[in-house]
Amino acid sequence: MLNLMALVLILKSMSLRLMFLLGVAIFLVSCSSESPRVQTNFIIVLVDDMGFSDLGSYGGEIQTPNLDTLAFDGIRFTQFYNTSRCCPTRASLLTGLYPHQAGIGQMTGDKGLPGYEGQLKKNAITIAEALKLNGYQTGMVGKWHVSRTKAQQGGANGENQLAWLNHQGFLDSDFGELDAYPTARGFDKYYGNIWGVVDFFDPFSLVNGDKPVPSVPGGYYHTDALSDSAVAYVEQFSKNDNPFFLYIAHTAPHWPLHALPADIEKYEDIYTQGWDKIRKARYDKMKALGLFEKMPALSPEMRAVKNWDSLENQAYHARKMAVHAAMIDRVDQGMGRLIEKLKENGQYDNTVIFFLSDNGASPETPAKAGFDRNSQTRDGREVIYTRNDQSVLPGSQTTYAGIGRDWANVSNTPFRYWKARTFEGGICTPLVVHWPLGITGQTGKISSEPGHVIDLMATCLDIAGVAQPRTFNGVETIAIEGKSLVPALKTGNREGHSSIFFEHFYSRAIRVGDWKLVSLPLGEWELYNLAEDRTEMHNLASENPSKLEELKAVYEKEANRTMVYPQPAVPERMKNNTN
Repeated sequence: MLNLMALVLILKSMSLRLMFLLGVAIFLVSCSSESPRVQTNFIIVLVDDMGFSDLGSYGGEIQTPNLDTLAFDGIRFTQFYNTSRCCPTRASLLTGLYPHQAGIGQMTGDKGLPGYEGQLKKNAITIAEALKLNGYQTGMVGKWHVSRTKAQQGGANGENQLAWLNHQGFLDSDFGELDAYPTARGFDKYYGNIWGVVDFFDPFSLVNGDKPVPSVPGGYYHTDALSDSAVAYVEQFSKNDNPFFLYIAHTAPHWPLHALPADIEKYEDIYTQGWDKIRKARYDKMKALGLFEKMPALSPEMRAVKNWDSLENQAYHARKMAVHAAMIDRVDQGMGRLIEKLKENGQYDNTVIFFLSDNGASPETPAKAGFDRNSQTRDGREVIYTRNDQSVLPGSQTTYAGIGRDWANVSNTPFRYWKARTFEGGICTPLVVHWPLGITGQTGKISSEPGHVIDLMATCLDIAGVAQPRTFNGVETIAIEGKSLVPALKTGNREGHSSIFFEHFYSRAIRVGDWKLVSLPLGEWELYNLAEDRTEMHNLASENPSKLEELKAVYEKEANRTMVYPQPAVPERMKNNTN
């Protein structure tokens, strides 16, 4: 039995030890409070109508040094998917849902059906809303295009609508429902265009916060304005302790083909080589970069004109692609300024940057004004639709042009088809992910892990340690479909989706493992094994009827589950559409 003196000594020793441990704890707490806690910021950069191979790091000849640096210091994905068109992709990106679930099964017109409301559903919570609930600062610049627009609700039409588009009427009007604007869907700050198409020198539907911007200064160029606004937001956000989420939705390089003369000049001679030489050079560069584990065959050309040498107006066609390249070049220049600002403010290493495109390059060549295309500039100058007058070279404010299917086929090298189709050329986007503090041991890697734009919200919430709220503003939210990319970023692998689903204007596809079922609008099903045939050249539907039926059943199940059905009536113009 311990005597009294021994007991006193033991208690005294314990008291001294406890006091020492308490002192250490207090010291550690004080140190941690003095050292700022590392929190992760998110920047998602979405470009519009850029093809799979346009970036230098994906095989292109366009000068994109800043984006290429992010790519070579981060991870490039080669099997990452969008939804094949602008507004459905934006709906999926913002909500982590398939577009019909979010309310935008086609475009931004209300079809009176659950999956086709024409704007984001109230129970489809956005990334911005979820992160803002957890202390994030939130901002957006650029193209919104996920809300119903006034013209589609009968607010402006015919001559009145053209006057509106030409900045000659309705100047103080809102461009849609204010409770569907970005500032009503989780973004503290917003500068950009509510509608989808803009004159790059004087944009229609331009908004700051929720107020229309009545005019822009001389020398305005929309890509620069968006980049400069993004840089300003980062500067403001960096002054606070809370992390930030920034969504940069460029309109470039969507038509009209508008670029600054100095940028166009860089590319004036490059595309005079013609489609075949540029496409072959891109394919060879992809091979040299090791972009694919197994280099796919280069798909046959899909062009309206077979022979470049037979063209009557080579200068016009070369100029179209030169302007497209210049528009992407300008985006890259803005990315350089954004990267510099992040570094200047000590936010570069702890910021995850995602860069991707909303769909494949566009085959469209607009022929006339109307709906969302202006006929005059604000000061009354006529806008020439160069498809009808190829003596006028695209690029300036008074021209309207698109690259067309010939150059779209080049931009989407090595794949078939383009925007609005669910073949790989329409739905496969380059995805660059850059995160110095989080991508460990994977820098410079090329990932063939399949993914979908629905995964971006899940990835952001995972990294931020945030759960999707089950209710928001008193409404039960739809559970997100996306799966986090974090395992792929950390280890190079992840357990992906059991299936990835696509439907847009009756173009359909389902991917299960390496098998893909796909059709043109209202067309017959085609079956491909993407592990062996990434460019979808060998239709196995007749050779493997059991796999065909298996995937058809999966497609129908997903179509019913994700609100594709019931579908709107098929427009007459689409009934014989097979390309």
